[in-house]
Amino acid sequence: MLYSIYETGYYASTPLRMAAVATRNFWSSPLNPARDSGLGRRLYANADLFANLTRRYGKPDWRIDKVTIDGHPVRVRATEVWSSPWCKLTHFARDMSDMRRAGRRTLEPAVLIAAPLSGHYATLLRGTVEAFLQDHEVYISDWSNARDVPVMEGRFDFHDYIDHIRKMLQVMGPRPHVVAVCQPGPPVLAAAAIMAEAGDPSRPATMTFMGSPIDARLSPTVTNKLAEEKPFAWFKSNMIDTVPGPYPGMGRRVYPGFVQLASFMSMNIEKHQDAHRRYLSQLMSGDGDSADRHLEFYDEYLSVLDLTEEFYLQTVDVVFQRHLLPKGELEHRGRLVRPDLITDIGLLTVEGEHDDISGIGQTQAAHTLCSEIPAEIKADYIQPGVGHYGVFNGKRFREEIYPRVREFIWRQELALSGVAIQAALPKKTEATA
Repeated sequence: MLYSIYETGYYASTPLRMAAVATRNFWSSPLNPARDSGLGRRLYANADLFANLTRRYGKPDWRIDKVTIDGHPVRVRATEVWSSPWCKLTHFARDMSDMRRAGRRTLEPAVLIAAPLSGHYATLLRGTVEAFLQDHEVYISDWSNARDVPVMEGRFDFHDYIDHIRKMLQVMGPRPHVVAVCQPGPPVLAAAAIMAEAGDPSRPATMTFMGSPIDARLSPTVTNKLAEEKPFAWFKSNMIDTVPGPYPGMGRRVYPGFVQLASFMSMNIEKHQDAHRRYLSQLMSGDGDSADRHLEFYDEYLSVLDLTEEFYLQTVDVVFQRHLLPKGELEHRGRLVRPDLITDIGLLTVEGEHDDISGIGQTQAAHTLCSEIPAEIKADYIQPGVGHYGVFNGKRFREEIYPRVREFIWRQELALSGVAIQAALPKKTEATA
């Protein structure tokens, strides 16, 4: 019922939205002599804000056509190399002729960025991808919006996520590297443990966990406390709804993206209100650059996807209520998940000092679980001055976190190949040792 009410509200506001767009176009037209008057800028700004707040936000484009590597432009093409109804494995292939001009003549480590399936599209990690493209062959798990998957395609749950990670690593070939950003931490660790136990030749060479709830009992945040205070039945009764028509997934039970978005925004509602007030002021004052940055952020932030009922509820149950992985009780397809059997996969954990989603210690817990990994291929880093988003995006990530991740991956990659490390590491990597 909630989903239908939401859709009804969107369509009911269409006449007002169209009027706002018409007003915005009129007062921004170069043919309007009053466009730069105080009244004109005010009317334009208010119409633009209303139109943006009430419009539909679809999946953003990747917008990664090229990157600059060592001062040389390198063309990039996003290519789908494997897919299921629930996910596309996207490879950001760099043009090899451009790479040779940039002085890169050998294949670089393949990295799977496991994007979170928690309400936002994988494009939220655009900055993460751009950073890793400097020194790696980058792949990313691009998850589908559950409302667009027909019911006939069946279920998708927590264990299906684990299987998808395993399959994507196998598609990438022998000993790739995996970086789990936030939510994927527990299922990625489970997948690595299963592959390690089986001696899978595609088990990761390293696994990096960034702001992940490996053990959500440690330093609990508001999100963790909510998950523990509410009974499981409350989440099933209040957070799940049915996809209405005309979506392809009509009839599927989901955790709607707009509910997740409302939950996120309510945690910092004053911050978002202030941001939109500043945006209104920027439009009225003619500060187009600042207004564009605001739009760029919210175009991504307000683009959300639905999760299947079974995946969402199992994540709440397994990760945030019963804590099965850190307690050694998680079973996958009838087999106990044993992180203590991992012996030859490097482990790096990264946390943010001010992370209000995954508190300090939750990601570090992976070191305790992976007790048999040698100390020389394990590392932990806490980034001062950043919150959850800053762990995987922004200036601090590019300048302080990514260089450490890059060096960790390259050291393990070169150790496996027997290459002299200092002779083979990129020059900018050596400086971060």
